[in-house]
Amino acid sequence: MNYKEFWEKINEQNDIVHSLYISYWDKFSDYTTWQFWLIVISLIFPLIILFIAIDRRRLFEILFFGYTVHLLWAYIDLTLSRGNFLTHTYFLFPIVPNALNITGSFLPVGYILVYQYATNHQKNFYILTILLSALNAFVLANIEKAIGVVTFHRGVNAFHLFLLDLVIVFVAFWFTKLLLKFRINKNEEVQ
Repeated sequence: MNYKEFWEKINEQNDIVHSLYISYWDKFSDYTTWQFWLIVISLIFPLIILFIAIDRRRLFEILFFGYTVHLLWAYIDLTLSRGNFLTHTYFLFPIVPNALNITGSFLPVGYILVYQYATNHQKNFYILTILLSALNAFVLANIEKAIGVVTFHRGVNAFHLFLLDLVIVFVAFWFTKLLLKFRINKNEEVQ
């Protein structure tokens, strides 16, 4: 197969997969199912909590941290989904990422609140992150698995999610600290 033939085949298969997602969502994941409303609640409720609880004095820093968690988790989830390691079997709409509620709201908001609490009260961010990651991976992900909202494939399990969670959140933390260091150094140069 040449370059053009590969892309024609890929586009053809993408059309088929997209059509299957739409048909599946219409039959099993639309607004008439309780799973749809679980997804909506897990998308909106954390954002409401964040709006109420966020430290507005440090808005950019805290949201930068959360945005970094969101972006990293979104890319990892896309990789896991494409590699058929993890499947979110219910989703908001077939045209948005399947785990939008998890990678765009639930996980980032949880870690934002941990980050904000730890940095505002001089608590150990790493220990709090390990505890929240354990809760997310070993309790919540297993509940999702038990109710059929997520399925694991190819040997992936909750421990793998726990490790991914830690790597993602620690990278986001270090990246945020690096950004703050640049901001502080820049402010010192101006003065």
